[in-house]
Amino acid sequence: MAETQYYSTGRRKTSTARVFLRPGNGKILINKKELTDYFNTLATLNTVREPLLVTKTNKKFNLFVTVKGGGISGQAGAVAHGISRALTKVNEEYRNVLKKKGFLKRDPRMKERKKYGQRGARARFQFSKR
Repeated sequence: MAETQYYSTGRRKTSTARVFLRPGNGKILINKKELTDYFNTLATLNTVREPLLVTKTNKKFNLFVTVKGGGISGQAGAVAHGISRALTKVNEEYRNVLKKKGFLKRDPRMKERKKYGQRGARARFQFSKR
């Protein structure tokens, strides 16, 4: 018998997270590491756990996540986005709660590219009249 599994993708900045949600006891593995080993700051841990706490499902599912790209903050946001999207597949009633808190919206903010002939994305070389 195949175990029920819910899959979803989450993104933030340049990070992408593949989230696999399975019925279990609340174990979270990210890139084959424990949650607290992978994300060690309180802010990133809260970001990842918040969708589960809001829906009161923190002890009902085991999570297996692979995340690539970006930095720690972007990866935490991508994981949270993926978890939220997977939870809506589990139960459609979670959608309203997650949507109100803003977990289902992808955060599109990315670093602006550096423009040619200039110092940075918006910074310019100092203008000299003479």
